[in-house]
Amino acid sequence: MSVSSVFSQNINDSNQNESSEFSDGPYIIIEKNKLIEKLIINGKVSSKILRANAYDTIFPPDKAVFNKVKKIAAISDIHGQYDLALEILINNKIIDKNLNWNFGKGHLVIVGDVFDRGNKVNEMLWLIYKLESQAKKKGGRVHFLLGNHEYMILHKDLRYISKKYKLTSKLLNLDYDELYNKKTIIGRWLRSKPTIIKINDDIFVHGGVSKDFISHSDFNIERINELMRNSIDQSKSEMKSTDFYNIYYGNKGLIWYRGYFKDNLKEKDVSDILNMINSKHEIVGHCSNKEVVSLYNNKIFGVDSSIKNGKYGEILLIKKGKYFRGTLNGKKIRFK
Repeated sequence: MSVSSVFSQNINDSNQNESSEFSDGPYIIIEKNKLIEKLIINGKVSSKILRANAYDTIFPPDKAVFNKVKKIAAISDIHGQYDLALEILINNKIIDKNLNWNFGKGHLVIVGDVFDRGNKVNEMLWLIYKLESQAKKKGGRVHFLLGNHEYMILHKDLRYISKKYKLTSKLLNLDYDELYNKKTIIGRWLRSKPTIIKINDDIFVHGGVSKDFISHSDFNIERINELMRNSIDQSKSEMKSTDFYNIYYGNKGLIWYRGYFKDNLKEKDVSDILNMINSKHEIVGHCSNKEVVSLYNNKIFGVDSSIKNGKYGEILLIKKGKYFRGTLNGKKIRFK
């Protein structure tokens, strides 16, 4: 690809009305020894070369096990609903009104599924990217766990992208998944992310941990994350050449499992799972509810509060071993 330092590309006439007020970006592409920022402003694509050190280009794998964390917040399934997510995060004092980190030494966990459906996926990704750096400087952390929709995009399954991103793809002359491949800043950053983490005595994972998964795998969190990261750039046929795909990407795998909500499990079944993974609670997304919910006597917390609908959402707050619903307006309701 040959790109001059700055250029504008007019869209074709058939898309003129649809695109004339359309804006998106930035998308930062790594080309040899330079970074290229692509923006769409009012239907025109602009591109400029950035300083080579304007962004990190190497992202070591994120750590996945943490202890002695005093306060935690967990939210999931944002699905491009950036504005609603901001309202939840601001009202619950995770970020301030200038969209900067406001949670001190606390840990914020995004339990998967920022991608697909909504129109502000890119804005949400860049916010998480920024907050991650700000949190570390304050002694806190932001953890972005990959959910099934992240893996779908990274594996070129584009069924759920919004009309906006189809247009972005057309204007940039790149398939949507190419905006997140190894030749982009956010693509490389995503490849450093975990699928499952443990903070204190709590496991965080998008779908959930099933007995089937445990029976087929050595439940080592760092090893699981390594395997999942390595799978991002494998083809489906490669993964299906062994039983890996069925175990890790099947409906009993960590990113697709819905058993806590759908399988009529008994509390003992859940206790057995938690004992096997050496945890007291599990925090999951993936299954939509009207609010943050507790199941099996506070052993499982579901944090998919239907933010994807763009109308309401909540956040789970954990402080000193106590668990709270953080409502849209910032009210805290303790689980008993």
